Amino acid sequence: MTDDDFKKSTANLKKAVPLMMKHHVAATPANYALWYTYVDNVIPQLNRELDNVIGNYGVCPPASGAQLYNNHIASRAETDMHDLRANIEILVNEVASSVSDTLTDTSQFSKMIDKSFESLERVEDESMSLEEVMKVIRQLVVESREIRHSTRFLNSQLETATNEIQQLKSQLAEVQQDALFDSLTSLYNRRAFDGDLNTLCRSEQKMCLILADIDHFKSFNDTYGHLFGDTVIKAIARRIQLSCRDGIHAYRFGGEEFALIVPNKSLRIARQFAESLRRAIEKLSIKDRRTSEQIGNITISLGVAELQPGESANSLIDRADKLLYEAKELGRNRVMPL
Repeated sequence: MTDDDFKKSTANLKKAVPLMMKHHVAATPANYALWYTYVDNVIPQLNRELDNVIGNYGVCPPASGAQLYNNHIASRAETDMHDLRANIEILVNEVASSVSDTLTDTSQFSKMIDKSFESLERVEDESMSLEEVMKVIRQLVVESREIRHSTRFLNSQLETATNEIQQLKSQLAEVQQDALFDSLTSLYNRRAFDGDLNTLCRSEQKMCLILADIDHFKSFNDTYGHLFGDTVIKAIARRIQLSCRDGIHAYRFGGEEFALIVPNKSLRIARQFAESLRRAIEKLSIKDRRTSEQIGNITISLGVAELQPGESANSLIDRADKLLYEAKELGRNRVMPL
């Protein structure tokens, strides 16, 4: 590292650390890497997305930071996955062994060809008989078949290796996603929700929490089966995700329940959003693959609560949950408070 590089890295670190503290970012290696890259301004797309997050939330929620790290930095940096590394080492060793064997066979084949050509050159000089010439040719045919088999095997190994590498890349992506996202719905998971909500409550950012629950979900499972129940959850999750804007984040809270964090908005605005979401889901119709029947009458109930000064995450969840329960008690398919 040159003196200029050292000075630049030191300057970037001095910029990154205060920003992390300001935006309530935990001091982890991944977060250091994210914010160092941000102040270095070498990935404009990263800077734009992080600026949008700060603009919406006033801080950087952990799930947003982790996703930005995965999308823009982790793919360039280490992937500290022991099992993946072991699989890759096995794969490389197998391919290397196949290449080595094929190169050995090819070298032997090359020597055999040279020897055979030398024998054929003796045809004119020593007047070799037809039988002797045919013997040399037959040997060439046998050796060429063997090298063709060896080359085919190598090609097969390389093709298999390519497929396995693609699978490993997919597996790596899935492992990275598992820390943030729910596998069924692709929404942020409960772990991401807990981290984000705690950070926002500690920093006392203006925000509202919406809890939503699918009405009569047990009856869908009992009547149409659990696979259809999963289809309902996925369909509602897609509709929720499509409705999110202005920095609103959606999470699978658990089972058939969802949570949405609405940053920098009043209770009135958050309630209007919840009502529009309720109406959008009310229009859903989902096909039962077993019977080809279109199933409607899919609704959700929602509770909306605004963060109060000094309030904890648990208290905010509890208030939103009580409002959701009231919506259920009043007949479902509604938003509380009225």
